[in-house]
Amino acid sequence: MSNSIRATAALAAVLASAPILSSATSPAMAWEPTKPVEIVVAAGAGGASDQMARMMQAAIQKNNLMKAPVVVSLKGGASGAEALIYMKSSDGDANKVLIAYSLIYMLPLSAKIPFNWRDLTPVSVVAMDQFVLWDNAGGAKTVKEFIAAAKAASSPFKMGGTGSKREDHVLTVFMEKQTGAKFSYLPYKSGGEAATQLVGNHTEANVNNPSENLEVWRAGQVRALCVFDKERISYKTKVTETQSWNDIPTCKEEGLDVQYLMLRAMFLPGKVTPEQQAFYVDLFEKVTKTAEYKDYMEKQALKPIFLKGPEMLKFLEEDDALNKSLMTEAGFVAK
Repeated sequence: MSNSIRATAALAAVLASAPILSSATSPAMAWEPTKPVEIVVAAGAGGASDQMARMMQAAIQKNNLMKAPVVVSLKGGASGAEALIYMKSSDGDANKVLIAYSLIYMLPLSAKIPFNWRDLTPVSVVAMDQFVLWDNAGGAKTVKEFIAAAKAASSPFKMGGTGSKREDHVLTVFMEKQTGAKFSYLPYKSGGEAATQLVGNHTEANVNNPSENLEVWRAGQVRALCVFDKERISYKTKVTETQSWNDIPTCKEEGLDVQYLMLRAMFLPGKVTPEQQAFYVDLFEKVTKTAEYKDYMEKQALKPIFLKGPEMLKFLEEDDALNKSLMTEAGFVAK
């Protein structure tokens, strides 16, 4: 495998062919929750997962998609392992649903925690998330300037992120391999905290999801250098005074051929009933049709997608294999 991080052809095919929204009307479910439903977030406050969970909470409640209330539960302890073990230990409890990302593949490999996503019940993939290389507003204006400055620095550039041996750390390692620049990776509790550290000049750069740096980008406090995807972010509405998400070049356009996409998916604990699983598949498909979801996709620069059933399982198996390959090449798999 090359030093570039590339999505598999199967993933590209899924993104190209999968329907964004289904027009089919689901039959009435035979089961629905009668007590509060907990959306479990494997991260700290202010990060992309927390923001998405709160969007879903609002969409469900404002559109009366179910009778039971929704609460957001932050369980980012031990780099997210707290949430994974919490879900694994909740077999049969259909009032807990995890909002998952590539942590479900990476953390068991790097930390050897007793967890596998197959221990849970897949519900749906609801979006794909991209990563952007961000610099302080007073720093480099292009990727080439940034790499040149990193190479010329007397000590490794400080790169903020949200978790050691995770997506942003993997991307940092691959930037080192491709450019020869040296970076010192500093993990923080959330993408929001990583953004704050960049604004305060405590780090030189970070690799963050668009949503996690949105407000400081809009305020002119950081600069978006490139997006780690094979294509630009599609949204063309201006976010800052001069730029839309679509104005950010791909890293490949800037001479840095590194690509990665991250799933955003919903899982129930293991050993729930088919009726309970069906309820949540229907619920989150309805969420993807709401104005709140559509607005969030554009504002946070996410790729909308909806996968369920065998199509979701096929995607998970292929994405798991891809992430394991990347973790192995980066040297992050625990011995």
